[in-house]
Amino acid sequence: MAKRPRLRAIPLGGLGEIGRNMMALEYDENIVVIDAGLMFPEEEMLGVDLVLPDVTYLAERKEKVLGFLLTHGHEDHVGALPYILPKVNAPIYGSRLTLGFIKNKLREHKLVEQADLREVKA
Repeated sequence: MAKRPRLRAIPLGGLGEIGRNMMALEYDENIVVIDAGLMFPEEEMLGVDLVLPDVTYLAERKEKVLGFLLTHGHEDHVGALPYILPKVNAPIYGSRLTLGFIKNKLREHKLVEQADLREVKA
């Protein structure tokens, strides 16, 4: 009997902390990433500007990543995208408002031309 694929939920940030929200859902040979947030450093983290999720797991499997699904446009859910996109370039799905925030952020980082932004209508 063939082994049935399992759905794996892989938290890459956002658990036990405020910010850095990012979850990968892996099923068979496909990965969908929900959010790509950053976290602002705590006061005791001197010299640190931003705290980003560790995307090594995604970078090592970038051909499996079908896209990023963004829930909303707050920094703790989308702020890490400019730092992740050069490592894992996949379509970005979100509402018109969320994609507007992302487009401006990617423009600041000179990444808007390489981004594949896809609007999801609610």
